[in-house]
Amino acid sequence: MSDRDPRSEAATIRARIDTSKPHSARFWNYFVGGKDHYEVDRETGDQIKQIFPGLVDVALTSRHFLGRAVQYLAGERGVRQFLDIGTGLPTADNTHQVAQRVAPDSRIVYVDNDPLVLTHARALLTSTPEGETAYLDADLYDPDAILRAAGDTLDLSQPVALMILNTLGHVAEYERARDLVARLMAGLAPGSYLVISDSTATSAGMVAASEAYNASGAVPYYVRSVEEIAGLFDGLELAEPGITPVTRWRPAPGGPAEGPAAVDAYGGVGRKA
Repeated sequence: MSDRDPRSEAATIRARIDTSKPHSARFWNYFVGGKDHYEVDRETGDQIKQIFPGLVDVALTSRHFLGRAVQYLAGERGVRQFLDIGTGLPTADNTHQVAQRVAPDSRIVYVDNDPLVLTHARALLTSTPEGETAYLDADLYDPDAILRAAGDTLDLSQPVALMILNTLGHVAEYERARDLVARLMAGLAPGSYLVISDSTATSAGMVAASEAYNASGAVPYYVRSVEEIAGLFDGLELAEPGITPVTRWRPAPGGPAEGPAAVDAYGGVGRKA
């Protein structure tokens, strides 16, 4: 029997949550219609919407991209293992929900090191009887530790889909972001996939929104060029249609319109040979 006191553990987690500054997971949660945010997140969100209303479209359509990418990998590519880094706060259609609807035996490991996300881990730790869902309190900057711990749930000798959505913008140095992605992919088997989406410096409005967010006291998020997003996939075989605005990546035929045809967020899926 564990000698950990759940009440003490919960109190320790709560003590790590800073409600005096906006926070990326809570801020994003506000934009996608979630309930897990504080006044400071809403105030910053409302200020940035005045600067660039299109950021709401970026948040919503990036979430839809996640669902289509997981459905493609589980349904068309036969992927049964997913490593989702930078999980964020749960909303509808999380990675495990989409994957296990397609393939109930899918196994998913979520990774985040944010205390608020940790408090919601139980909401993520649901699974079909045939599959498995796990959560790691771990840091993107330590790929080796992530891979070691993920190996308790995933079989890393078999293909894994590595999901890093709306997270790499927090890595200030582009070459470091490339290195982190490369180290994670190096630990995965041939036939594995990389899924990335991030906000991009493709309009003056998005650049202004990024600058305002970074000035708010939150952990900065740096928007990059489309070429830089593409560079994160170096050495991988891109699935059609390549690196595109997230709205244009395999939109559902006859599906509902999801806002503008192009948004300031690009994504793609690449396969490791």
